[in-house]
Amino acid sequence: MRHYEIVFLVHPDQSDQVPAMIERYSDLVLKDGGAIHRVEDWGRRQLAYAINKIRKAHYVMMNVETNQSVIDELDNLFRFNDVILRNLVIRRDRAITEESSMAKARSEERETAPKETPATNDEASDKTEAAATGDSEAPATEEPETEEA
Repeated sequence: MRHYEIVFLVHPDQSDQVPAMIERYSDLVLKDGGAIHRVEDWGRRQLAYAINKIRKAHYVMMNVETNQSVIDELDNLFRFNDVILRNLVIRRDRAITEESSMAKARSEERETAPKETPATNDEASDKTEAAATGDSEAPATEEPETEEA
């Protein structure tokens, strides 16, 4: 069996069907004795150019080990499924199990994104009242002491 990397783009209006599609394609690979090494759902992303007047798509990437007959069947399913905008199947030399650069970037964005807590209504009304009355508290600024030589 050979190793393949499969990337397909799903119509953005059908993003809710992506988990079912991944399950269906995974079952197809597994039923023939294949293996799935990695599945990454990259989510909805901007396209480089419009495809059928669509500017965004839902990206999915799979690394699988399977036979050519299964790849032919997947290619046929991709071709006749109107929800799949584009697909790409690449034969790889070995199984790739580490996280892709796209997935690493997404996980870093999630980790470094500041968690903003929305202001409660009481806090917001206090701020507007303070601004209206001019009672805003300005933070005290300290000027650094300079040493004269």
